Amino acid sequence: MIHPTAIVHPNARLADDVEVGAYSLIGEHVEIGAGTTIGPHVVINGHTRIGQHNRIFQFCSLGEIPQDKKYANEPTRLEIGDHNTIREFCTFNLGTAQDTGVTSVGNHNWIMAYVHLAHDCQVGNHTIFANNAQLAGHVHVHDHAILGGFTVVHQFVRIGAHIISGMGSILLQDVPPYTLVSGNPSAPHGINAEGLKRRGFSSPAIMAIKRAYKTLYKSGLGLDEARSAIASQLPAHPELQLLADFLATSTRGIVR
Repeated sequence: MIHPTAIVHPNARLADDVEVGAYSLIGEHVEIGAGTTIGPHVVINGHTRIGQHNRIFQFCSLGEIPQDKKYANEPTRLEIGDHNTIREFCTFNLGTAQDTGVTSVGNHNWIMAYVHLAHDCQVGNHTIFANNAQLAGHVHVHDHAILGGFTVVHQFVRIGAHIISGMGSILLQDVPPYTLVSGNPSAPHGINAEGLKRRGFSSPAIMAIKRAYKTLYKSGLGLDEARSAIASQLPAHPELQLLADFLATSTRGIVR
């Protein structure tokens, strides 16, 4: 299952059925789970763990050192879960000692060509990153988020669950869950109602999220007042807990 031109370090740990394509390089501290396929001309280095049933296409670079001048060869990590598709020319860097030391990608993510995940990024599950989405260091992307092509995310920004960013969006501040955003800099444009329907949210739940969005963006309330108003709606609408928790922990401010 390993092409004769591939170079796999003897200390690397690969499940018996892992496929490695021509001219790929697998480093000493790499671990790859069952059912994963590695295309040709892929480089996987560093302390990198890749789970099961992933498909990694040609010319990707995974687990190289961070593009951070403070990095001093600490044994930081890249961890990738299960059932992810990672298309051509993606670059995922190791974490740094200034954060948790781990760059992580969850499960069932669809990551298109030329996507960059810088050091210490944390990506959840069931996300979609379109071509050329670029994440600076320490960015957190929550479950079911969709980043349009050429979306660029500033370091330390948090991206909430179930959001969509338009093509070419520049995200400089946190994006609350359920929100549609686009522009440079990005601004909110309603909620991701269609995505929520597809994921099984009920009509009353979607209406509650719309009301919360209006409270946050259309009511004229300050952020603290809007947080309190949304918190008061939680007993009747538990789906708003995701939004309330996000707003309570935002440190960069939210897109406006």
